[in-house]
Amino acid sequence: MPGRSFRWLWASSGLSNTADGVVLMGVPLIAVTLTRSPLLVSLVTAAVTLPWLLFSLHAGVFADRCDRRRMMVAAVWARAGVLAVLALTAWLGMLNLPVLLAGVLLLGAGEVFADSAAQAVVPMTMPRERLTDANGRLVATETVGNNFLGAPLAGILIGLGATLGITATLGAPALLYAAAGLALLGMRGRFRLQTPSSGPLRADIARGLRFLWGHRVLRSLTVFGGVFNFANDAYFAVFVLWVVGEESRVRLTPSGYGLLAVALALGAIAGSLAAGRLARRAGQAGTLVAVNLVNALLLLVPVLVPTVAAIGVTAVLLGATNAVSNVLLVSLRQRLVPERLMGRVHATVRLIGMGARPLGAAAGGVLAAVAGLPAVFCAAAGLCVLTILLVSRTVTARAVAAAEAEAESGSGAVSDAGVGGEGLGGPVEETRAQHGGLQGEALGGVVGGESGEPADALQPIGHRPGADA
Repeated sequence: MPGRSFRWLWASSGLSNTADGVVLMGVPLIAVTLTRSPLLVSLVTAAVTLPWLLFSLHAGVFADRCDRRRMMVAAVWARAGVLAVLALTAWLGMLNLPVLLAGVLLLGAGEVFADSAAQAVVPMTMPRERLTDANGRLVATETVGNNFLGAPLAGILIGLGATLGITATLGAPALLYAAAGLALLGMRGRFRLQTPSSGPLRADIARGLRFLWGHRVLRSLTVFGGVFNFANDAYFAVFVLWVVGEESRVRLTPSGYGLLAVALALGAIAGSLAAGRLARRAGQAGTLVAVNLVNALLLLVPVLVPTVAAIGVTAVLLGATNAVSNVLLVSLRQRLVPERLMGRVHATVRLIGMGARPLGAAAGGVLAAVAGLPAVFCAAAGLCVLTILLVSRTVTARAVAAAEAEAESGSGAVSDAGVGGEGLGGPVEETRAQHGGLQGEALGGVVGGESGEPADALQPIGHRPGADA
Protein backbone atom coordinates (compact mmCIF):
# COMPACT_ATOMS: atom_id res chain seq x y z
CA MET A 1 0.00 0.00 0.00
CA PRO A 2 1.19 3.55 -0.68
CA GLY A 3 2.55 5.50 2.27
CA ARG A 4 0.68 8.30 4.01
CA SER A 5 2.41 11.10 2.15
CA PHE A 6 1.81 9.59 -1.28
CA ARG A 7 -1.87 9.05 -0.47
CA TRP A 8 -2.27 12.73 0.39
CA LEU A 9 -0.31 13.71 -2.71
CA TRP A 10 -2.54 11.45 -4.78
CA ALA A 11 -5.68 12.99 -3.28
CA SER A 12 -4.36 16.46 -4.01
CA SER A 13 -3.64 15.37 -7.56
CA GLY A 14 -7.24 14.31 -8.08
CA LEU A 15 -8.60 17.60 -6.75
CA SER A 16 -6.22 19.83 -8.67
CA ASN A 17 -6.62 17.94 -11.94
CA THR A 18 -10.39 18.17 -11.68
CA ALA A 19 -9.91 21.91 -11.22
CA ASP A 20 -7.63 21.94 -14.26
CA GLY A 21 -10.33 20.25 -16.31
CA VAL A 22 -12.83 22.95 -15.34
CA VAL A 23 -10.36 25.70 -16.20
CA LEU A 24 -9.33 24.19 -19.52
CA MET A 25 -12.89 23.78 -20.70
CA GLY A 26 -14.34 26.83 -18.99
CA VAL A 27 -11.86 29.60 -19.83
CA PRO A 28 -12.38 29.47 -23.63
CA LEU A 29 -16.15 29.37 -23.08
CA ILE A 30 -15.89 32.45 -20.88
CA ALA A 31 -13.64 34.18 -23.39
CA VAL A 32 -16.20 33.88 -26.20
CA THR A 33 -18.75 35.68 -24.01
CA LEU A 34 -16.36 38.63 -23.82
CA THR A 35 -15.18 38.78 -27.46
CA ARG A 36 -15.89 37.16 -30.80
CA SER A 37 -12.39 37.84 -32.13
CA PRO A 38 -10.59 34.56 -32.98
CA LEU A 39 -7.25 36.26 -32.34
CA LEU A 40 -8.19 37.43 -28.86
CA VAL A 41 -9.70 34.08 -27.91
CA SER A 42 -6.54 32.32 -29.11
CA LEU A 43 -4.46 34.69 -26.97
CA VAL A 44 -6.37 33.57 -23.89
CA THR A 45 -5.71 29.93 -24.80
CA ALA A 46 -2.02 30.63 -25.44
CA ALA A 47 -1.73 32.38 -22.08
CA VAL A 48 -2.16 29.01 -20.37
CA THR A 49 1.14 27.64 -21.71
CA LEU A 50 3.14 30.86 -22.18
CA PRO A 51 4.37 30.87 -18.54
CA TRP A 52 6.18 27.57 -19.22
CA LEU A 53 8.40 29.38 -21.70
CA LEU A 54 8.94 32.31 -19.34
CA PHE A 55 9.34 30.76 -15.89
CA SER A 56 10.08 27.04 -16.14
CA LEU A 57 13.86 27.25 -15.67
CA HIS A 58 13.49 29.54 -12.67
CA ALA A 59 10.78 27.34 -11.17
CA GLY A 60 13.10 24.36 -11.48
CA VAL A 61 15.77 26.13 -9.46
CA PHE A 62 13.28 27.04 -6.73
CA ALA A 63 12.11 23.41 -6.61
CA ASP A 64 15.69 22.37 -5.88
CA ARG A 65 16.18 25.09 -3.24
CA CYS A 66 12.87 25.21 -1.36
CA ASP A 67 10.72 22.82 0.61
CA ARG A 68 8.88 21.19 -2.25
CA ARG A 69 5.64 20.53 -0.39
CA ARG A 70 5.43 24.14 0.76
CA MET A 71 6.17 25.32 -2.77
CA MET A 72 3.27 23.23 -4.08
CA VAL A 73 0.92 24.47 -1.37
CA ALA A 74 1.83 28.09 -2.06
CA ALA A 75 1.41 27.68 -5.82
CA VAL A 76 -1.90 25.82 -5.58
CA TRP A 77 -3.35 28.30 -3.11
CA ALA A 78 -2.14 31.19 -5.27
CA ARG A 79 -4.08 29.71 -8.17
CA ALA A 80 -7.13 29.41 -5.92
CA GLY A 81 -6.76 33.06 -4.99
CA VAL A 82 -6.51 34.17 -8.62
CA LEU A 83 -9.67 32.28 -9.52
CA ALA A 84 -11.49 33.66 -6.48
CA VAL A 85 -10.67 37.21 -7.60
CA LEU A 86 -11.83 36.44 -11.14
CA ALA A 87 -15.05 34.94 -9.80
CA LEU A 88 -15.68 38.05 -7.70
CA THR A 89 -15.11 40.36 -10.67
CA ALA A 90 -17.53 38.25 -12.72
CA TRP A 91 -20.18 38.43 -9.98
CA LEU A 92 -19.77 42.21 -9.80
CA GLY A 93 -20.02 42.52 -13.59
CA MET A 94 -16.45 43.81 -13.89
CA LEU A 95 -14.86 40.90 -15.77
CA ASN A 96 -13.42 41.87 -19.13
CA LEU A 97 -10.93 40.31 -21.52
CA PRO A 98 -7.76 42.01 -20.18
CA VAL A 99 -8.66 40.91 -16.63
CA LEU A 100 -9.33 37.35 -17.81
CA LEU A 101 -6.08 37.30 -19.78
CA ALA A 102 -4.07 38.51 -16.78
CA GLY A 103 -5.72 35.93 -14.57
CA VAL A 104 -4.98 33.08 -16.97
CA LEU A 105 -1.32 34.14 -17.14
CA LEU A 106 -1.12 34.04 -13.35
CA LEU A 107 -2.83 30.65 -13.29
CA GLY A 108 -0.30 29.34 -15.78
CA ALA A 109 2.60 30.71 -13.75
CA GLY A 110 1.28 29.00 -10.63
CA GLU A 111 0.97 25.76 -12.54
CA VAL A 112 4.62 25.98 -13.61
CA PHE A 113 5.84 26.26 -10.02
CA ALA A 114 3.42 23.64 -8.68
CA ASP A 115 4.34 21.16 -11.39
CA SER A 116 8.09 21.68 -11.00
CA ALA A 117 7.85 20.96 -7.29
CA ALA A 118 5.51 18.00 -7.81
CA GLN A 119 7.92 16.30 -10.19
CA ALA A 120 10.62 16.50 -7.55
CA VAL A 121 8.55 15.56 -4.49
CA VAL A 122 7.08 12.24 -5.65
CA PRO A 123 10.37 10.32 -5.24
CA MET A 124 10.38 11.40 -1.61
CA THR A 125 7.11 9.55 -1.00
CA MET A 126 7.61 6.19 -2.71
CA PRO A 127 10.37 3.54 -2.77
CA ARG A 128 12.32 3.25 -5.99
CA GLU A 129 10.89 -0.09 -7.10
CA ARG A 130 7.29 1.16 -6.87
CA LEU A 131 7.67 4.43 -8.73
CA THR A 132 6.34 3.26 -12.09
CA ASP A 133 3.15 1.91 -10.52
CA ALA A 134 2.75 5.15 -8.58
CA ASN A 135 3.21 7.14 -11.77
CA GLY A 136 0.53 5.07 -13.45
CA ARG A 137 -1.94 5.90 -10.69
CA LEU A 138 -1.14 9.59 -10.95
CA VAL A 139 -1.53 9.69 -14.73
CA ALA A 140 -4.81 7.76 -14.54
CA THR A 141 -6.05 10.19 -11.90
CA GLU A 142 -5.03 13.12 -14.08
CA THR A 143 -6.99 11.72 -17.01
CA VAL A 144 -10.11 11.10 -14.94
CA GLY A 145 -9.94 14.53 -13.31
CA ASN A 146 -9.34 16.43 -16.54
CA ASN A 147 -11.53 14.54 -18.98
CA PHE A 148 -14.32 12.85 -17.05
CA LEU A 149 -14.89 15.18 -14.11
CA GLY A 150 -13.56 18.67 -14.78
CA ALA A 151 -14.60 19.17 -18.41
CA PRO A 152 -18.22 18.02 -17.94
CA LEU A 153 -18.49 20.07 -14.75
CA ALA A 154 -17.41 23.18 -16.65
CA GLY A 155 -20.10 22.57 -19.25
CA ILE A 156 -22.75 22.26 -16.55
CA LEU A 157 -21.62 25.34 -14.64
CA ILE A 158 -21.30 27.63 -17.65
CA GLY A 159 -24.88 26.73 -18.57
CA LEU A 160 -26.26 28.23 -15.35
CA GLY A 161 -26.55 31.63 -16.99
CA ALA A 162 -24.47 34.64 -17.90
CA THR A 163 -23.33 36.02 -14.55
CA LEU A 164 -24.00 33.00 -12.35
CA GLY A 165 -22.53 30.55 -14.85
CA ILE A 166 -19.26 32.44 -15.30
CA THR A 167 -18.93 33.03 -11.56
CA ALA A 168 -19.52 29.35 -10.79
CA THR A 169 -17.11 28.23 -13.52
CA LEU A 170 -14.38 30.33 -11.94
CA GLY A 171 -15.34 29.72 -8.33
CA ALA A 172 -15.60 25.92 -8.42
CA PRO A 173 -11.96 25.31 -9.41
CA ALA A 174 -10.90 27.88 -6.81
CA LEU A 175 -12.49 25.69 -4.14
CA LEU A 176 -10.92 22.57 -5.63
CA TYR A 177 -7.44 24.13 -5.66
CA ALA A 178 -7.91 25.28 -2.07
CA ALA A 179 -8.86 21.73 -1.07
CA ALA A 180 -5.85 20.37 -2.98
CA GLY A 181 -3.58 22.60 -0.93
CA LEU A 182 -5.17 21.36 2.28
CA ALA A 183 -4.58 17.77 1.19
CA LEU A 184 -0.89 18.51 0.71
CA LEU A 185 -0.68 19.56 4.35
CA GLY A 186 -1.36 15.93 5.24
CA MET A 187 2.06 14.94 3.91
CA ARG A 188 4.53 14.38 6.73
CA GLY A 189 8.28 14.69 6.58
CA ARG A 190 11.06 16.88 5.28
CA PHE A 191 10.76 17.75 1.59
CA ARG A 192 13.78 19.98 1.22
CA LEU A 193 17.32 19.05 0.27
CA GLN A 194 19.68 19.01 3.23
CA THR A 195 22.21 21.21 1.43
CA PRO A 196 20.36 23.18 -1.26
CA SER A 197 22.33 25.49 -3.50
CA SER A 198 22.45 29.15 -2.60
CA GLY A 199 24.52 30.30 -5.56
CA PRO A 200 23.52 32.60 -8.41
CA LEU A 201 20.28 31.68 -10.16
CA ARG A 202 21.86 31.57 -13.61
CA ALA A 203 24.63 29.30 -12.41
CA ASP A 204 22.10 26.84 -11.01
CA ILE A 205 20.15 26.87 -14.26
CA ALA A 206 23.36 26.24 -16.19
CA ARG A 207 24.23 23.22 -14.02
CA GLY A 208 20.90 21.62 -14.81
CA LEU A 209 21.36 22.26 -18.52
CA ARG A 210 24.89 20.85 -18.50
CA PHE A 211 23.83 17.71 -16.68
CA LEU A 212 20.95 17.04 -19.06
CA TRP A 213 22.99 17.67 -22.21
CA GLY A 214 25.92 15.63 -20.94
CA HIS A 215 23.83 12.55 -20.13
CA ARG A 216 23.53 10.45 -23.27
CA VAL A 217 20.32 8.61 -22.38
CA LEU A 218 18.54 11.66 -20.95
CA ARG A 219 19.61 13.82 -23.88
CA SER A 220 18.18 11.29 -26.33
CA LEU A 221 14.91 11.02 -24.42
CA THR A 222 14.57 14.81 -24.26
CA VAL A 223 15.15 15.22 -28.00
CA PHE A 224 12.73 12.36 -28.59
CA GLY A 225 10.03 14.07 -26.51
CA GLY A 226 10.51 17.40 -28.26
CA VAL A 227 10.34 15.90 -31.76
CA PHE A 228 7.31 13.78 -30.85
CA ASN A 229 5.50 16.82 -29.47
CA PHE A 230 6.33 18.78 -32.62
CA ALA A 231 5.04 16.00 -34.90
CA ASN A 232 1.92 15.28 -32.86
CA ASP A 233 0.90 18.91 -32.61
CA ALA A 234 1.40 19.30 -36.35
CA TYR A 235 -0.87 16.28 -36.80
CA PHE A 236 -3.65 17.18 -34.38
CA ALA A 237 -3.71 20.87 -35.25
CA VAL A 238 -5.42 19.93 -38.53
CA PHE A 239 -6.86 16.51 -37.66
CA VAL A 240 -10.32 17.96 -36.99
CA LEU A 241 -10.52 19.07 -40.64
CA TRP A 242 -10.07 15.46 -41.75
CA VAL A 243 -12.78 13.95 -39.55
CA VAL A 244 -15.43 16.58 -38.69
CA GLY A 245 -18.04 18.10 -40.99
CA GLU A 246 -19.81 17.23 -44.22
CA GLU A 247 -16.82 18.30 -46.28
CA SER A 248 -14.40 16.13 -44.30
CA ARG A 249 -13.29 12.64 -45.29
CA VAL A 250 -14.86 10.91 -42.27
CA ARG A 251 -17.90 13.20 -41.79
CA LEU A 252 -18.07 13.00 -38.03
CA THR A 253 -20.38 15.34 -36.14
CA PRO A 254 -18.92 17.59 -33.42
CA SER A 255 -20.47 15.34 -30.78
CA GLY A 256 -18.85 12.33 -32.44
CA TYR A 257 -15.52 14.11 -32.29
CA GLY A 258 -16.07 14.57 -28.57
CA LEU A 259 -16.52 10.82 -28.25
CA LEU A 260 -13.09 10.35 -29.83
CA ALA A 261 -11.64 12.37 -26.95
CA VAL A 262 -13.45 10.05 -24.54
CA ALA A 263 -12.02 7.01 -26.33
CA LEU A 264 -8.55 8.53 -26.15
CA ALA A 265 -8.94 9.14 -22.42
CA LEU A 266 -10.19 5.60 -21.77
CA GLY A 267 -7.15 4.22 -23.54
CA ALA A 268 -4.92 6.52 -21.51
CA ILE A 269 -6.34 5.24 -18.23
CA ALA A 270 -5.79 1.62 -19.27
CA GLY A 271 -2.29 2.32 -20.52
CA SER A 272 -1.20 4.24 -17.45
CA LEU A 273 -2.30 1.44 -15.14
CA ALA A 274 -0.63 -1.24 -17.30
CA ALA A 275 2.68 0.57 -17.81
CA GLY A 276 4.42 -0.96 -14.81
CA ARG A 277 3.49 -4.53 -15.73
CA LEU A 278 4.57 -4.05 -19.33
CA ALA A 279 7.93 -2.63 -18.28
CA ARG A 280 8.58 -5.51 -15.89
CA ARG A 281 7.84 -8.07 -18.59
CA ALA A 282 9.51 -6.50 -21.63
CA GLY A 283 12.00 -4.10 -20.04
CA GLN A 284 11.83 -0.32 -20.01
CA ALA A 285 13.82 0.36 -23.16
CA GLY A 286 12.07 -2.32 -25.20
CA THR A 287 8.63 -1.20 -24.05
CA LEU A 288 9.38 2.44 -24.80
CA VAL A 289 10.52 1.68 -28.34
CA ALA A 290 7.64 -0.70 -29.03
CA VAL A 291 4.78 1.47 -27.76
CA ASN A 292 6.07 4.58 -29.48
CA LEU A 293 6.61 2.76 -32.76
CA VAL A 294 3.03 1.50 -32.58
CA ASN A 295 1.90 5.02 -31.67
CA ALA A 296 3.62 6.47 -34.73
CA LEU A 297 2.20 3.87 -37.11
CA LEU A 298 -1.29 4.44 -35.72
CA LEU A 299 -1.11 8.00 -37.03
CA LEU A 300 -1.46 6.56 -40.54
CA VAL A 301 -4.74 4.74 -39.86
CA PRO A 302 -7.06 7.72 -40.49
CA VAL A 303 -5.44 8.13 -43.91
CA LEU A 304 -5.44 4.45 -44.86
CA VAL A 305 -8.80 3.50 -43.29
CA PRO A 306 -10.89 6.69 -42.95
CA THR A 307 -13.87 5.12 -41.18
CA VAL A 308 -15.48 5.97 -37.86
CA ALA A 309 -14.86 2.50 -36.43
CA ALA A 310 -11.19 2.42 -37.39
CA ILE A 311 -10.54 5.90 -36.02
CA GLY A 312 -12.38 5.07 -32.80
CA VAL A 313 -10.21 2.01 -32.18
CA THR A 314 -7.15 4.04 -33.13
CA ALA A 315 -8.06 6.68 -30.54
CA VAL A 316 -8.17 4.07 -27.77
CA LEU A 317 -4.82 2.62 -28.83
CA LEU A 318 -3.22 6.06 -29.19
CA GLY A 319 -4.33 6.96 -25.68
CA ALA A 320 -2.98 3.70 -24.27
CA THR A 321 0.40 3.79 -26.01
CA ASN A 322 0.88 7.45 -25.20
CA ALA A 323 0.11 6.88 -21.52
CA VAL A 324 2.52 3.94 -21.27
CA SER A 325 5.21 6.09 -22.87
CA ASN A 326 4.46 9.00 -20.53
CA VAL A 327 4.77 6.91 -17.40
CA LEU A 328 7.95 5.14 -18.48
CA LEU A 329 9.67 8.20 -19.95
CA VAL A 330 9.29 10.37 -16.89
CA SER A 331 9.90 7.53 -14.43
CA LEU A 332 13.11 6.61 -16.19
CA ARG A 333 14.23 10.20 -16.44
CA GLN A 334 13.71 10.75 -12.76
CA ARG A 335 15.50 7.57 -11.79
CA LEU A 336 18.54 8.85 -13.64
CA VAL A 337 18.56 12.44 -12.37
CA PRO A 338 20.29 13.26 -9.05
CA GLU A 339 17.74 14.43 -6.52
CA ARG A 340 19.39 17.81 -6.10
CA LEU A 341 18.92 18.52 -9.84
CA MET A 342 15.43 17.07 -10.18
CA GLY A 343 13.55 20.35 -10.42
CA ARG A 344 15.96 21.93 -12.87
CA VAL A 345 16.18 18.97 -15.23
CA HIS A 346 12.43 18.46 -15.26
CA ALA A 347 11.83 22.14 -15.96
CA THR A 348 14.31 22.09 -18.84
CA VAL A 349 12.64 19.06 -20.38
CA ARG A 350 9.23 20.68 -20.09
CA LEU A 351 10.54 23.88 -21.62
CA ILE A 352 11.76 21.97 -24.68
CA GLY A 353 8.52 20.03 -24.95
CA MET A 354 6.31 23.09 -24.55
CA GLY A 355 8.42 25.07 -27.00
CA ALA A 356 8.04 22.38 -29.65
CA ARG A 357 4.24 22.37 -29.51
CA PRO A 358 3.35 25.74 -31.08
CA LEU A 359 6.07 25.26 -33.69
CA GLY A 360 4.57 21.92 -34.63
CA ALA A 361 1.04 23.30 -34.82
CA ALA A 362 2.20 26.13 -37.07
CA ALA A 363 4.17 23.74 -39.28
CA GLY A 364 1.15 21.46 -39.61
CA GLY A 365 -1.02 24.32 -40.75
CA VAL A 366 1.51 25.51 -43.33
CA LEU A 367 2.12 22.02 -44.73
CA ALA A 368 -1.62 21.33 -44.92
CA ALA A 369 -2.15 24.53 -46.88
CA VAL A 370 0.65 23.68 -49.30
CA ALA A 371 0.40 19.90 -49.69
CA GLY A 372 -2.90 18.82 -48.14
CA LEU A 373 -3.94 17.01 -44.97
CA PRO A 374 -2.65 13.52 -45.92
CA ALA A 375 0.82 15.00 -46.37
CA VAL A 376 0.75 16.31 -42.80
CA PHE A 377 -0.34 12.95 -41.40
CA CYS A 378 2.28 11.00 -43.35
CA ALA A 379 5.05 13.48 -42.54
CA ALA A 380 4.21 13.40 -38.82
CA ALA A 381 4.17 9.60 -38.74
CA GLY A 382 7.40 9.39 -40.72
CA LEU A 383 9.17 11.87 -38.45
CA CYS A 384 8.08 9.92 -35.37
CA VAL A 385 9.24 6.58 -36.82
CA LEU A 386 12.60 8.03 -37.83
CA THR A 387 13.09 9.54 -34.37
CA ILE A 388 12.24 6.26 -32.65
CA LEU A 389 14.69 4.32 -34.79
CA LEU A 390 17.46 6.81 -34.02
CA VAL A 391 16.70 6.91 -30.30
CA SER A 392 16.56 3.10 -30.10
CA ARG A 393 20.26 3.02 -30.97
CA THR A 394 21.06 5.06 -27.85
CA VAL A 395 18.36 4.12 -25.36
CA THR A 396 19.07 0.39 -25.24
CA ALA A 397 18.46 -2.01 -22.38
CA ARG A 398 22.20 -2.11 -21.70
CA ALA A 399 22.56 1.67 -21.76
CA VAL A 400 19.57 2.16 -19.46
CA ALA A 401 20.81 -0.48 -17.01
CA ALA A 402 24.27 1.10 -16.92
CA ALA A 403 22.83 4.58 -16.39
CA GLU A 404 20.56 3.36 -13.59
CA ALA A 405 23.42 1.55 -11.90
CA GLU A 406 25.54 4.70 -12.10
CA ALA A 407 22.73 6.84 -10.69
CA GLU A 408 21.98 4.39 -7.87
CA SER A 409 25.63 4.14 -6.87
CA GLY A 410 25.91 7.92 -6.77
CA SER A 411 28.88 8.02 -9.14
CA GLY A 412 26.84 10.08 -11.55
CA ALA A 413 25.66 12.52 -8.93
CA VAL A 414 26.29 16.16 -9.59
CA SER A 415 26.79 18.54 -6.73
CA ASP A 416 26.12 22.23 -7.02
CA ALA A 417 29.83 22.78 -6.87
CA GLY A 418 30.53 20.57 -9.85
CA VAL A 419 30.73 16.87 -10.60
CA GLY A 420 31.00 14.25 -7.93
CA GLY A 421 30.29 15.03 -4.33
CA GLU A 422 29.34 12.94 -1.42
CA GLY A 423 25.80 11.77 -1.82
CA LEU A 424 22.69 13.68 -2.51
CA GLY A 425 21.59 14.38 1.01
CA GLY A 426 17.94 14.10 0.07
CA PRO A 427 15.03 14.70 2.38
CA VAL A 428 13.79 12.01 4.72
CA GLU A 429 10.13 11.04 4.79
CA GLU A 430 8.33 8.19 6.49
CA THR A 431 8.10 5.91 3.44
CA ARG A 432 11.71 6.48 2.46
CA ALA A 433 12.85 5.64 5.96
CA GLN A 434 10.82 2.44 5.95
CA HIS A 435 12.47 1.36 2.73
CA GLY A 436 16.03 2.09 3.68
CA GLY A 437 16.12 5.71 2.51
CA LEU A 438 16.03 4.74 -1.15
CA GLN A 439 16.85 7.56 -3.52
CA GLY A 440 14.42 7.29 -6.40
CA GLU A 441 12.59 9.52 -8.78
CA ALA A 442 9.08 9.39 -10.18
CA LEU A 443 6.52 11.05 -12.32
CA GLY A 444 4.69 13.89 -10.67
CA GLY A 445 3.60 16.93 -12.54
CA VAL A 446 0.07 16.13 -11.56
CA VAL A 447 -0.56 18.18 -8.47
CA GLY A 448 -0.25 21.30 -10.50
CA GLY A 449 -2.14 19.84 -13.38
CA GLU A 450 0.65 17.89 -18.21
CA SER A 451 1.62 15.54 -18.56
CA GLY A 452 3.43 16.40 -19.69
CA GLU A 453 3.63 14.77 -20.74
CA PRO A 454 3.42 13.98 -21.81
CA ALA A 455 0.65 14.29 -19.88
CA ASP A 456 0.98 17.88 -19.65
CA ALA A 457 -0.01 19.80 -16.74
CA LEU A 458 -2.94 22.15 -17.46
CA GLN A 459 -4.14 20.00 -20.33
CA PRO A 460 -6.16 16.81 -20.63
CA ILE A 461 -4.35 13.85 -22.09
CA GLY A 462 -7.17 13.53 -24.58
CA HIS A 463 -6.24 16.87 -26.09
CA ARG A 464 -2.89 15.88 -27.49
CA PRO A 465 -1.52 12.36 -27.52
CA GLY A 466 2.09 13.40 -27.86
CA ALA A 467 5.25 12.38 -26.08
CA ASP A 468 6.12 13.52 -22.64
CA ALA A 469 8.34 16.48 -22.38
